[in-house]
Parts: sequence; structure tokens; C-alpha cells
Amino acid sequence: MDTWHGFAQFATTPAPTPPAPGSPERGVEERLAYYSRFVTVRTPAIDSLSASVRRLMLLGRHQRTTARPSLILTGPAATGKTTALLEVGRVCHLAHHRRHSSVPGSAHPVVPVAYVLVPAGASAKTLTAQFARYLGIPTTTRMTQAQLMQAVTHTYNTVGVRLVLIDEIHRLNPRTTTGAEAADLLKDLTEQIGATFVYAGIDVTTTALFSGVRGAQLAARASLIETGALPARLGTRRPFTDLLADLEAALDLQRHRPGTLPRHAAYLHQRTAGRIGSLTRLIREAAQTAILDGTERITKTGLDAVRLDHQAETHHTPRQHHGR
Repeated sequence: MDTWHGFAQFATTPAPTPPAPGSPERGVEERLAYYSRFVTVRTPAIDSLSASVRRLMLLGRHQRTTARPSLILTGPAATGKTTALLEVGRVCHLAHHRRHSSVPGSAHPVVPVAYVLVPAGASAKTLTAQFARYLGIPTTTRMTQAQLMQAVTHTYNTVGVRLVLIDEIHRLNPRTTTGAEAADLLKDLTEQIGATFVYAGIDVTTTALFSGVRGAQLAARASLIETGALPARLGTRRPFTDLLADLEAALDLQRHRPGTLPRHAAYLHQRTAGRIGSLTRLIREAAQTAILDGTERITKTGLDAVRLDHQAETHHTPRQHHGR
């Protein structure tokens, strides 16, 4: 995903969809593959990020003298940050290519979106190399940081990158010398690349990224969007139950009983702490197991048999459940 060709393939590959009513039954292997990818359901994080990115891209479209305003997507693990980031990037990629086929006066392909993963222990040079790797910019070990930076900013502006998505931003530690240099590099890139920058990371506000002079600069330029567990209730609404209904509508099982997942909303919320990452993993594994064992339906017994990520399992206190 963190190369241009990989991201373009992701963005242009049709999203998985449940079978249309009345369509022929899909085979076992096809359905197992379907649950490996599964659908992307709309979440508050995706909706909020999409709207904010559109506004900031419009706001910064003609800005030239200073860094464009940016966004930070933050929250606990397994709350859908990377999914939201990639979904927004996919939509931007497709929308841009519908309007443009090439950069005017250039033989270069249009590359509207860049997706960069912050490497562990990132320095300015290794982070710049990640930016170069995404577009396949030739680099050598002899190149200085200034040469790398010039090659990256020139190429990104030439191919028309308009949205830069930077994931795992919590890996940066400005309290170390190399981390401080990497944080300064990001500031420089936002000023020299004509794009909107969106960062995502785990609980960013509690890390060193928001401390000191560098943290103050980042906080002054970036809007914050927080992801979190979906509440069981929100006023008169039930967001978690609504999500379960959407996931159930996407199932491809031959004997699943409609209404099963929403009926077990309290159990599933306790089991996953309302985290969408843990929930979708639970549903996907239960569905694959139901195909393999021939039951073709998800039950509470089947859900309880799935082992989740350690964070979800330590939150959940197993209890005896009876019936289906």
C-alpha cells in the first residue's frame, strides 16, 4: 500500500460486496476470500474525516506562502483509524482521476494521493526515503539529506500530489535527536509540497508529539479528529446496533438468521469494548468458521469460540452463555 502502484491498485480494485438478491450462490473459496477482505462500513470516523479533508483541500487549494492546515486522526488501537485514512484516500484518488487524466504539459501520471508509513525509530533521512519509495524516486546512499529532500519535493509537486496520508505517526519521538529531525522534516514537507497532510496514530495527544516547541507548532496547524469505541447508546440512537445491522446485511451465509447480530448487541459490545476493528475481526472469523464447519450461520456459541486480539480479550470477562 505504501507504494504508488500498490495504492493505485487498492484504490481502483472494486470493493467487496455482498451477493445481490436472487444471484447464484457463491462457492466456498470465493466466500472465504470475501471475508478475508470484507466490506468497509461507514463509521463516524470515516464521515468526519471525509468532510474535514474536503474542506481543508478547498481551503488550501491556492495557498502558497505557508503550510496548509492539516488533520490528525487519533484514538486507541482497533478503532478504525487506518481504515478511515485509506477510505478517504481511495475516494480522493478516484474523484481526481475522474476529472484529470494527466498533469497539463507533463508526461507524468497523475498521482493525487500519497500514503506513507512512518518507520520505527524514524530519522529525517529514513522518513524522506519512505516518501521517495512511494513514488519510486531513485536514491543512493551517497545522497545528502538536502538532495533527497529536493528530489522528493520536486517530484511530488510535479506529479500533482494533493493529499498526503501519513500513518503510524505515534512512532515519532521528538524528544530524541533523530525523532526531532524527523518531526522538523514533516514541517518542512508541509511547506514545500502543495498538498493537504493528514496524520494518523494511536493516542497522539498523549505522546511527545504534542509537547515542547515542535508540539505547539503541530497543534497550532492541525485539527484533531478522535476515533473511539462506538457507544451502545447515544441519546435515542444505538450506533453499535446500527453497525451490527450493516455488518449482518453484508454476510454471505446460506442459513444465517436475520436479526441475530443486533439481538446480541449487548454481548458483542461487551466482548469488543465497542471497537470496530475487534468487532469486524470477530464477525469475519465467525463467518469463515460457519462456512468451514457447514453450519452456515453465526450464533452466540460460534462467536464465543473465536479468540480475539489480546486487548479485547483482556477487556472481556468470559461468562457462561446458554442457547443460540
